[in-house]
Amino acid sequence: MKFEEIITNRYSVRKYTDQKVEPEKLEKILKAAHVAPTAANKQPVHLIVIQSVDGFEKIGKAANIYGAPLAIIVCADHNKAWVRPFDEKNSCDIDAAILTDHMMLQATDLGLGSVWVCYFKPDVIKEDFKLPDNLEPINILAIGYDSTEGGAPNRFDDARITMEELVSYETL
Repeated sequence: MKFEEIITNRYSVRKYTDQKVEPEKLEKILKAAHVAPTAANKQPVHLIVIQSVDGFEKIGKAANIYGAPLAIIVCADHNKAWVRPFDEKNSCDIDAAILTDHMMLQATDLGLGSVWVCYFKPDVIKEDFKLPDNLEPINILAIGYDSTEGGAPNRFDDARITMEELVSYETL
């Protein structure tokens, strides 16, 4: 699949089949995260891959992952992040978002669906997965095979702001 096809074909999947994600596909998804750029190449992230019944029970207390057979908890490591010196902006949440995007696009290229879950109880994730204080769960990426018809081909027509609203050249 060409990149333009990947970015336009990707959509949020909220209903999955029971089919497990093959280990070689998971490996490619994790590799996409591994090569993702981070500020100053600090790589202030940690991924927790969930595929077991026990893991899904823990996640289920904190979030809905829509029956996906694979979930990746994306955590930011506040101890490792680059910090902008002018205003102390910590980059770890941005870095975690970049990794998540890389994984979603790789999943799409592999014929898998995904949904980025930010609506979750971080305190439950921290407690049940025994995260140290420096690790903050940023999102949960649910991945699997879509059991629906897929995203509407023209879903961007009404769901997006216009290019003129999105982009300014040289000045606002």
